[in-house]
Amino acid sequence: MDHLCSSGSVSDCRFQDAPFADERNRYLSHCAAHGARLAVLKVKRNELRWIARRLGPDADRGVGMTELMPIALERQNLHGAATAARRVIDIGRPWLRFLGWWREPAVPLLDRGQLDRYVTWMRDERGFTPSTVEQWGRTTRRFLRWCAEAGRQLGDLTAGDIDNYVATQGKGRWTRVSTANMVSALRAFLRYAAKEGWCSNRLAESISRPRLYQQESLPYAPDWSAVQQMLADVDTDKPRDIRDRAILLLLALYGMRSGEVAALRLDQIDWAGRTLRLVRLKRRQPQIYPLLPAVAEALARYIDTVRPLSSCQEVFLCMQAPLRPLKAGSIFDVANRRFVSLGIEAAHRGGHALRHACAVRLLAEGLTLKEIGDHLGHRSTSATSTYAKVNMAALREVGAFDLGDVL
Repeated sequence: MDHLCSSGSVSDCRFQDAPFADERNRYLSHCAAHGARLAVLKVKRNELRWIARRLGPDADRGVGMTELMPIALERQNLHGAATAARRVIDIGRPWLRFLGWWREPAVPLLDRGQLDRYVTWMRDERGFTPSTVEQWGRTTRRFLRWCAEAGRQLGDLTAGDIDNYVATQGKGRWTRVSTANMVSALRAFLRYAAKEGWCSNRLAESISRPRLYQQESLPYAPDWSAVQQMLADVDTDKPRDIRDRAILLLLALYGMRSGEVAALRLDQIDWAGRTLRLVRLKRRQPQIYPLLPAVAEALARYIDTVRPLSSCQEVFLCMQAPLRPLKAGSIFDVANRRFVSLGIEAAHRGGHALRHACAVRLLAEGLTLKEIGDHLGHRSTSATSTYAKVNMAALREVGAFDLGDVL
């Protein structure tokens, strides 16, 4: 990499004086091979040189956040920008992982093999979706770290310890729904842990879960005019807007969940038959939808002009290297970014808000709850019944709804 001293390459002769030159060059070559742009590689090169100068000669024995964070803060203090520290971590950690030098935070109460067994059990034996496996695994790690800091062993845990965890960690951060979801994830882990003999078999059942009332809230859908405003905002020639428009149309017209959009594959689009085969996460079976002209045009434009060349079969990929498929959280960010930039007021922002907007719009047009539930991929009409509480008369004033003519 450093052989291009004067031709505008990412490497430069003056960067060879810093330690770990070969390790830095190998990583930059790896990034370039995976599609990283020259400007991005230059930023990586500068940050890696800064990091390399401050790592000890024994860095190959392992570097963790304890060593990387002071380097990041030094960079931030020098530049006076809050993003400088984040950049050091975001660039340094992947480099160290690439070299095999990164030392993951230890979870003393559960070794990696046991945690892997739990994740495998969720995925293979229970058949949980990838999103659930990721979220519940993350909840478990967070709880175990808290146990380690509190000096509590799994075998000695009581219901009072769990209550203490919720009280101290969730105060001011978790809603009642978030707390209930966290407790559900924790119960699943503790049941598995009891089956493996790691803790008492009565612990999971002793945990109190906040009570949630069916149909206690109204759907948090934005007005359809706000959805139209968002779609108009991404109707440009900018590559990111071209991608985002296709995503927003799928969320708003088909009522897709963020995870369903992220999992959409190229072979699910039947261009000749003008159909779209969606795999609904809750039903866990494919559903065939007509490929609406507006959606077909947006998808074709993205795939033909913006989507990077990749062996990945997922439709939506990151715009920058590494060229990996978008995750559900990234789909949330696509919608949330438009809510924020346009100043659209909504109780919730993200892809699920557009799913609600789709349902409310269909209800306003007189579709039955069964028809709306089928369109959204619900398993039963009870999941759709929340939309029956909205003001039908006010919604009907919006006007005729045509899935193929949204703007």
